[in-house]
Amino acid sequence: MSTSLQLPELFGSRVFNEETMKDRLSPASYGAWKTCVTQGTALDISTANEIAEAMKQWAVERGATHFTHWFQPMTGVTAEKHDGFLTPIGGGRVMMEFSGKELVRGEPDASSFPSGGLRATFEARGYTAWDPTSFAFLKEGSLCIPTIFCSYSGQALDKKMPLLRSIEEVSRQAIRILRLFGDTESRKVIAQVGPEQEYFLIDKQLYSRRKDLRMTGRTLFGAKPPRGQELDDHYYGAIKPRVAAYMKDLDETLWALGVPSKTKHNEVAPSQHEMAPIYTDANTACDQNQLVMEVMKKVADRHGLVCLLHEKPFSGVNGSGKHDNWSLSTDTGRNLFHPGSTPSQNARFLLFLAAFIKGVDDYQDFLRTTVATAGNDHRLGAQEAPPAVLSIFLGDELNAVVESIIQGTEYTDTSKKTLKIGVDVLPAIRQDTTDRNRTSPMAFTGNKFEFRMLGSSQSISGPNIALNTIMAEELKQFADELEPSADFQGDLQKLIRRVFTEHQRIIFNGNGYDGNWIAEAELRGLSNLKSTADALPAYIQQKNIDLFVKHGIYTEAEVRARYEIHVENYRTVLSIEASTMIDMIRHEILPAVSKYAADLCARAERKKSLGIPCAYETNTALGIAEITDNLMEDCRVLASDLEDMPAGPEEAMRYCHDTLIPDMNDARTAVDSLEVLTASEYWPMPVYSELLFSV
Repeated sequence: MSTSLQLPELFGSRVFNEETMKDRLSPASYGAWKTCVTQGTALDISTANEIAEAMKQWAVERGATHFTHWFQPMTGVTAEKHDGFLTPIGGGRVMMEFSGKELVRGEPDASSFPSGGLRATFEARGYTAWDPTSFAFLKEGSLCIPTIFCSYSGQALDKKMPLLRSIEEVSRQAIRILRLFGDTESRKVIAQVGPEQEYFLIDKQLYSRRKDLRMTGRTLFGAKPPRGQELDDHYYGAIKPRVAAYMKDLDETLWALGVPSKTKHNEVAPSQHEMAPIYTDANTACDQNQLVMEVMKKVADRHGLVCLLHEKPFSGVNGSGKHDNWSLSTDTGRNLFHPGSTPSQNARFLLFLAAFIKGVDDYQDFLRTTVATAGNDHRLGAQEAPPAVLSIFLGDELNAVVESIIQGTEYTDTSKKTLKIGVDVLPAIRQDTTDRNRTSPMAFTGNKFEFRMLGSSQSISGPNIALNTIMAEELKQFADELEPSADFQGDLQKLIRRVFTEHQRIIFNGNGYDGNWIAEAELRGLSNLKSTADALPAYIQQKNIDLFVKHGIYTEAEVRARYEIHVENYRTVLSIEASTMIDMIRHEILPAVSKYAADLCARAERKKSLGIPCAYETNTALGIAEITDNLMEDCRVLASDLEDMPAGPEEAMRYCHDTLIPDMNDARTAVDSLEVLTASEYWPMPVYSELLFSV
């Protein structure tokens, strides 16, 4: 994207934002929309018509010809059906028209979207409904209207509807707690999110020659290159010109769409990078991250590049995650996880901290399921990302405060002041007093928690729905206990101490990559759900179902539907990878290595006839022949096992993990060994050294 606009003018120029609405709507309609957003009131049809007309005029002025309800079905990507503003008016003429009815509701064909059994395939009708809290934007000639997506009977078929429910519920329960501390000003508590997006950039021409990348998003084969990330020279290093041009274009494109892209840098692995936006409300953050992933790929294409969002596109180098920075703030501007500097603020902070610690401990298994995907399995626990065990990092100072509360002892702060631990004299805790623990799955970073287990390709809605709902549950329990109290200060102190004591096991400030921690975690009774196949059954544990049903986030049917979709997705991904691997072995790799071995034999025969030594040709051909025979058998076994896939979804998931993955690992080992032995001109695809160092 090339523009002469300065950043303040550029930012949000493709968004029908609040400023634009204020300029283009009547005061009454603007006020009605504002009330709708802040208080949840419904818009009447006349107001909707005025907003729709203003949207259309604004969009048409900027070259739009269509509108679409932009929604997030349970596929992990966004969906859109485009309708023209065009309306015939007779005499071979048309006009541009867009009504309030079209703005508020749409009816896309829902038959091909996953529903997890919520509706039959022949029940094609689905509804989209405008989310007035998320601004419309322009993309490629269409006005995109963020919407929810639901079935004919009102069941959630998307990620936005339950996210909005969880946002409202955590606000409701947090306000109950704030009232106990005398806060009568705050009307809403806002879940805040900032997702850090990691990605790889590779040359488009090289990408086109790798069937595995095109079909699966990752390399199914690839020997370790002579150089990877061992020198640690890529992380935060100087950005190469071609990448810098891409990043500049990406920033400008995102800024125009109202996405506050803030930080960009090289990541650990060669060709790996990161983009991080400014922290914002959870609904906006989730919408924008979906948009970011789409825009990243489209901008890359303009530069002759391909953006890879798979969690592990290359074996042996760091994979890509998406750190989810989560917190709660009031509509009066107070971050509820800021430690503060006064006793009352500290008491409030410690109660919210206690709720978070208890929630992560109580629902550690469900939090693990929210990041469970076939792609993320390659990353978690691989000495480059957090382990599959949930734990919380607090840092030395905050952990010392927690310990002193548990023990009922005195706490000495960093200024050497000794303070008696109690509700009335809780110590001030400085923000971000310790280094970040990059090995922790859930790290406190001064005024928020960084959930580091998310995979780079996944929607952030699921994890944030879980964090919001879990926090709502714990705050509800606390409010139910404290609201009738005749001795609030005393009961508050007892509650904080009890919770810290009972849930101390989830706090770990050490090295999460250390194998000793896994053993210690087991002794603590923490769950270690190593793979997606291990983790997903926790999705439908009754306590987890009850959590979401109780707070109105999902019905039980909606929970079970999402579980079925996740199970089916895992099986489908592994099946595609196995099929792609078989195809590449049979049609690319075996013919290539066979030709090379035959040419080696011919050369050896000619050398022998001339009395010339031919050890290289003979030994290499022999090594290739032996591995080739092994690969043929590995491929046969993989193909046979793929055909024997069980019909049942859960059985198939377990079968993929226990049978297909080991088969694929065996085949990969053979292929990677052949790559090392085969001359480069014979090898049928670009190798890692080309893919990782060509940009």
